Amino acid sequence: MSGHSKWATTKHKKAAIDAKRGKLFAKLIKNIEVAAKIGGGDPAGNPTLYDAIQKAKKTSVPADNIERAVKRGSGAESGGADWINITYEAYGPAGVAILIECLTDNRNRSATDVRVAVSRNGGTMADVGSVARVFSRKGIVTVSKTQDGQELSDLELMEATLDHDPEEINDEGETFEIICDPNQLVQVRTAVQTAGYDYESADITFQPSFTAPINDVETATKLAKLLDALDDCDDVQDVYSNEEVSDDIQLDEEE
Repeated sequence: MSGHSKWATTKHKKAAIDAKRGKLFAKLIKNIEVAAKIGGGDPAGNPTLYDAIQKAKKTSVPADNIERAVKRGSGAESGGADWINITYEAYGPAGVAILIECLTDNRNRSATDVRVAVSRNGGTMADVGSVARVFSRKGIVTVSKTQDGQELSDLELMEATLDHDPEEINDEGETFEIICDPNQLVQVRTAVQTAGYDYESADITFQPSFTAPINDVETATKLAKLLDALDDCDDVQDVYSNEEVSDDIQLDEEE
């Protein structure tokens, strides 16, 4: 191939990155609107809003966008949508269980987009409850290992949060994830802050009770395409799945 295509490829990659960034920003803004609508526009009295704003800031969402989302959600400014939560269930290649959470103002659009993404990428929609029972709700507080130039240890985090019964602390490379009962999420996050540590995010999430092993590249590639297609749906907020991909499998980065 001639060298003239290099700039086109670079532009294509940049466009893909910008598109994903835009979609992520939109999801974070939705979370802020919903939190403000449910609990009011004052972060000091609305822990869910506080955490939604924190996550948006850490992801570099502009402050003006955050402020306007709070105003729309709380009713101080017009233009807020009537968001509703919908959860879909599906199976991917190798029987991987997939839980799909949507936040939408158009139920029919969401249902169509999710079904198309699943069916076109080797998955099947599942009966209500068949996949959900594989997952349980958990609180996750993500904390950077580097705090004011110092390296934080999991032992220090455990000591800081011990009074609120953290279930486990996982090493995720550059961060730690504190897993806790969802009802203890705010308390664990507050304990982290009280100990003088900055946190990246505090979320209610879903974790699988067991995993589905994937040991070949073809299956892993198919699953990755399915999960990417779901993540690209405008109404999809979060996608949870229970695959466990073998460490021997390396997927090629798409151009």
